[in-house]
Amino acid sequence: MVDSEPLMLVDFFATWCGPCLVLSNQLSALSTGVLKDRIKIAKVDTEKYPALASQWGVQALPTLVLFKEGRMIDRIEGAPNAQQLLQWLQPHLPPSPNASGQEASPSAAA
Repeated sequence: MVDSEPLMLVDFFATWCGPCLVLSNQLSALSTGVLKDRIKIAKVDTEKYPALASQWGVQALPTLVLFKEGRMIDRIEGAPNAQQLLQWLQPHLPPSPNASGQEASPSAAA
């Protein structure tokens, strides 16, 4: 699946991990908002798939691993807030499908 996506963010988490839950909620909100149609987000429960976590060197939770065209290009451990997460992702994101050269702002539609 990672090979078939131009840009994919994999969230390695555990159900008992408090910061993982916070990050999961942030990713859900971002995936339906500013990140919609720009990046694929996948989640890997490290309790269910320990071999996958080991394969990618996950030693702390949560860990986010960013893939571009099947190749790991970056990773971050811990739970960044939404702003930090967007700043980390921004250099890798394709342009927004509905962008016309300018970022849309919520007040612009009013």
